[in-house]
Amino acid sequence: MISDSAGEYLLNLSKDTIKHFLDTGKIMVKPTDYPIELDEQLGVFVTLNKKSNLRGCIGYAEPIKPAIDATMEVALAAAFNDPRFNEVSESEFDDLEFEVTVLTKPEIIEVAHYKQYFDEIEIGRDGLIIQKGYARGLLLPQVAVENAFTIEDFLEHTCMKAGISADSWMDESCDVYKFQGQIFK
Repeated sequence: MISDSAGEYLLNLSKDTIKHFLDTGKIMVKPTDYPIELDEQLGVFVTLNKKSNLRGCIGYAEPIKPAIDATMEVALAAAFNDPRFNEVSESEFDDLEFEVTVLTKPEIIEVAHYKQYFDEIEIGRDGLIIQKGYARGLLLPQVAVENAFTIEDFLEHTCMKAGISADSWMDESCDVYKFQGQIFK
């Protein structure tokens, strides 16, 4: 994954990107003095919380862009384009808690029987993506810990995030992926 200093850099970058947009209405120019390791293509999520409640969370599950670019894009999306919330206002910026999660590449979990998922998924380590047809849901590793989910709860809630029935993970036509995340707060 990335170094702690690079993770701290991304955390500060997410704050600066949103603050710059709030102050100027313009997208911040990418810095030139960033850690070179952030040129690596990585999945990245930016989560905004306010008084310990979710305020926005958007990201790329797949490593499709350099981490530096992905972080700037998803920070703005979490603040201004998460369909679950109104846009972040300048007056609430100081109340926001920022979190950046850098992801490993998702890997499909191959099982002969759905009960094998219980041996393949570890709460606190793994995040999940569940896909059935065009429906797709993702929950970061910290979601299971924060909500005291069992593995079954985690699977069910990821299905519901995808907009499919909670027990879809038991269906052979459903693909379950796991990934790990490096969290910076």
